[in-house]
Amino acid sequence: MATVQLLPQLKLPLRRWRPFRLGCRRPGARLLVLAAGLLAPLLAPAPGRAAEELRLQLDGLELPIDLVELEAWARQSGQKGSNLAAPQDLAVWLNLLEPGSRRDLARLLTAPLLRDRSFGVQLLNSWTGEQMLREAGTLLTITASPGQGPGRSTAPLLLSSLRQLLQRQTTVSTLELLRALPTPSVTLRIDGVLELASQWRRQLQRQNGALAQLRQLPLPQRTSRPLSFSGSEHLVIGHPPQRLQLAVPHRVTPLPLELWPSQQARRGPWVLLMPGLGGSPDQLSWLAAALADRGWPVLVVEHPGSDQQAIQASLLGDAPPPGAETLPQRLADLQAVLEAQREGQLPPLGPAPAGEQGVVLMGHSLGGLAALMGAGLVPERGLGRRCELALASLPLTNLSRLLQCQLPRVTGDGAPSQGPLPHGGGLLGVVAFNGFGSLLWPYRGLEDLNLPVLLVGGGLDLVTPPEQEQLAVFARARHPRSRLVLVEGASHFSPVRIDNRGEALFRLGQDLVGIEPLKVQALLLSLTSEFLQGLEHPLLLSPQLRDQDGVRAYVLDPSLARRWRGLLPAP
Repeated sequence: MATVQLLPQLKLPLRRWRPFRLGCRRPGARLLVLAAGLLAPLLAPAPGRAAEELRLQLDGLELPIDLVELEAWARQSGQKGSNLAAPQDLAVWLNLLEPGSRRDLARLLTAPLLRDRSFGVQLLNSWTGEQMLREAGTLLTITASPGQGPGRSTAPLLLSSLRQLLQRQTTVSTLELLRALPTPSVTLRIDGVLELASQWRRQLQRQNGALAQLRQLPLPQRTSRPLSFSGSEHLVIGHPPQRLQLAVPHRVTPLPLELWPSQQARRGPWVLLMPGLGGSPDQLSWLAAALADRGWPVLVVEHPGSDQQAIQASLLGDAPPPGAETLPQRLADLQAVLEAQREGQLPPLGPAPAGEQGVVLMGHSLGGLAALMGAGLVPERGLGRRCELALASLPLTNLSRLLQCQLPRVTGDGAPSQGPLPHGGGLLGVVAFNGFGSLLWPYRGLEDLNLPVLLVGGGLDLVTPPEQEQLAVFARARHPRSRLVLVEGASHFSPVRIDNRGEALFRLGQDLVGIEPLKVQALLLSLTSEFLQGLEHPLLLSPQLRDQDGVRAYVLDPSLARRWRGLLPAP
């Protein structure tokens, strides 16, 4: 198997006035609220001068707002009607809002942006925090004198003010942060905020348009029934996994593994399964157990430093949030497990001949990226320049690009193509759920990977949008058994199962989880099983429109994927 070398005042137009709302109950608007929440942390007064004025700027017009008056309005606004105690000049404007919007605005201004001091400090020290502060500083600038052009970025002031506030208090609100900035006036570029909002709208429109074009492809329809194992809400595991500790040279402590031996004596590959960033083996145990039940042994790798414990450590302030800098260790973990299996250092995978045919690399999100790179793909040359362009504004509609643009610090600027890669060492295929790589492989995609690949995306995924991150990479696939799958209504988190919801680290709303995850998972199991069987029976997972228990999935071969891409407008 090929290896990967890693380098260490406002005049308003006359129009009919009516109360208006800030918010919206539609799912897209709630996603915008999430985006604002991601940027908000980066937006008792600090020593010296403190900001007293916020200027809202749009198309060269400005509306000055006294921050002291705004703070008084926000803190005195009740749950009913207008705030008559607020300064009248400001209240005239703010009371044009509908009651619900007034409440939302007051909560936005006074609610904690950072609820945990330790996590806030670690976020500020991370590469991701640096990028978010940089973007926030372009939207919130130091007010310049007339004729001096645009104001300077507030990014350095945001960083220092947040750090000072977090030294004195455990939570920080928007108003507290604005008032703490050591400059008398700051300007918020409303056009920049609107542009961020329009990014979401354009991406949603683009994904809806892509799905409409996909529906026009001439695909035979097929209906299937859920496989019995995954139909219940709770895991039913008759044979628990073997928990192993593998000594590896690149880690001080052994590498935790879960082995799900095959429950059948059938010929076929074994699966090396890798969770996504911040994930755990438990979240994918439904898949591991089901595959093992059908005769494919599964080894699930827990990657210390980028697993669920690492996320918890960052929330406690013990470490920065993990990111793509953990990829080298993940790849080293992968190679160490493969070597251990080849050398007989691991327990039997099940009754012979289970697992003897070879291995399939499988992963979710960052785990899927590791699977592709572990199979031999390396980032194409020019990654640094592509990332400069991609990060001209924070990629809120494709958060995977933040991870991809950490990689130049890890892997360097990429490498020239070496042509089709051999797949020795028993490597039979790759499966990536919600994978990504549009900046890594923008020209050749999977062209250099000479083995079957299954890429799976969700129609509601705004972390790794399928049209950008799966279709763009897959369209140049060479192998005739490779397949691209798009599941309608599925999200980035659809493959993740948290059996005990009371212990969930993050509780995600339906807009992010997507339609009934259990049904999506049942469909994913069926498709994955057919892909694995297709390693011996090529026509089993043929191009089709699959309907299973009300969930629809489009299965494309490379030719149909290129046809779909040709129907879409250029990015």
